Amino acid sequence: MNGVFSTPRPVPGRRIPALAGAAVIVLALPVFLVGGFALGGWALAAVLWLAGEALGLWLARIPTGADRLRQSGMVAIATAFRGIGVMVVLLVVTIANRGVGISALVVYALAYSLTLVISLLEYFTSEKIR
Repeated sequence: MNGVFSTPRPVPGRRIPALAGAAVIVLALPVFLVGGFALGGWALAAVLWLAGEALGLWLARIPTGADRLRQSGMVAIATAFRGIGVMVVLLVVTIANRGVGISALVVYALAYSLTLVISLLEYFTSEKIR
């Protein structure tokens, strides 16, 4: 099977995508201040972003692989709960305060989407592993 998804490539770096996501969070602050949006939404998005990135950094330090199945499973489950946890917090806050929750959701979604796009670009433009 020959194709773009069957060609192994190195794992993309975390630094540039994380910095791009953080830039979205930082650049959203003046928009919130000038636009009169709920500042609590920006703060919630920033805290969730920082917590998610901190958890991601910690998980990246755990050695994984075929010879470390227990650790690999733990990293996989923790990674899944990272996203689930963010969504639960955003859902609860949106139910309690719609303006704060939706503004936090928009900022977090923009930061996450940019991070994903940059990671995918870095992956698909990297040299193939032979």
